[in-house]
Amino acid sequence: MNPTPKKVSVVACENYEPETVKSALKELLEPFGRFSFIAPGKRVVIKANLVSMMKPESAATTHPALLYALCEYLIAGGCEVTVGDSPGGLYNSAYVNRVYAVTGMKELTKTGAKLNQNFEHVHAENPGGLIVKELDYTSYLDEADAIIDFCKLKTHGMMGMSACVKNMFGAVPGTFKPEYHFKYPKHEDFANMLVDLNERFKPALCLVDAVTGMEGNGPTAGKPRHIGALLASDSPYCCDRVCAGIIGLDPDGVETIAAAKKRGLEEPFEVFGNPDVFRVDDYELVRQRKDLNFETQAGGLIGKAVSAFIQKALRSEPRVKKSECVGCEKCFQICPAKAIAMQKHKPRIDRGKCIRCFCCQEFCPKGAMKVKRPAVAKLLNRMK
Repeated sequence: MNPTPKKVSVVACENYEPETVKSALKELLEPFGRFSFIAPGKRVVIKANLVSMMKPESAATTHPALLYALCEYLIAGGCEVTVGDSPGGLYNSAYVNRVYAVTGMKELTKTGAKLNQNFEHVHAENPGGLIVKELDYTSYLDEADAIIDFCKLKTHGMMGMSACVKNMFGAVPGTFKPEYHFKYPKHEDFANMLVDLNERFKPALCLVDAVTGMEGNGPTAGKPRHIGALLASDSPYCCDRVCAGIIGLDPDGVETIAAAKKRGLEEPFEVFGNPDVFRVDDYELVRQRKDLNFETQAGGLIGKAVSAFIQKALRSEPRVKKSECVGCEKCFQICPAKAIAMQKHKPRIDRGKCIRCFCCQEFCPKGAMKVKRPAVAKLLNRMK
């Protein structure tokens, strides 16, 4: 017998007004029927995207109005609900509670939901992982009978897109994140690491805040872009494929989707709703290098040298826009490869050390660090 197809539901949600959100959420979840994890006493963790201390209108984090409606929905079914994440930075009460306050999460307690206050982490074996054989993760996830992955649809400097699969990187404590970037510097390995996390925690439901997404210099310094949609799925990989199409990305060119497909994890799925209605053709993307493997007719050392030269000439990299930099040293502090030095209060990147993880770009509080594409890559893209 063929397995039951996975489902991806897409509905309109024009704004974050409470009644609009509540109605859209109800419609969004109808194709899934009754969830087994919605029952009295069931412990549900909502893993939101709370990447940094940013207000809801910045479009960097999951909007509190959506989380509020979801908490009400789950609590009405008898669930005990906890909302949490591990932002970039210190994973402790003082820092994370400041993030909760700025991102609007404190309001959620009015529903009866709790904000995670367990800041312990666990080191565990992960024998089922393809490349992550042991991992450090936030221990509050072990308290859940079911995990709901509620992400924000954004561009991303390293992965091209941040949605369901990327959101599970928040299972890794903030101070461990640079270590993971350094351990998995190749984009394919980093994508497989993210897939390993999704396979380890297996979210029971994935939801996407695509009411207002982020375009351009994402995932924290881009621009809000209205999309007007909510998405839900029982598969992070299938949901990400639909998300990619909505913002004009080739799904097979998104590293995480390609990694899941290669591993046979992207199952057949049925779509409820019409994603094409929400497609934004001029969405400003982070045009990346895909690790292109240019084969040459010349073999041996000459062929490898030519291939390496072409790869280097086409790859994107972080560049600081000095006129926007305030010399806060955040990039210097966060860089996992120690490739940044401060000179006259401005960052200088050692290209020989840079692993192109784009942590500096992601966590620059002023958006002064940009994803820079070489002129050759831009020319080829226009020709294509």
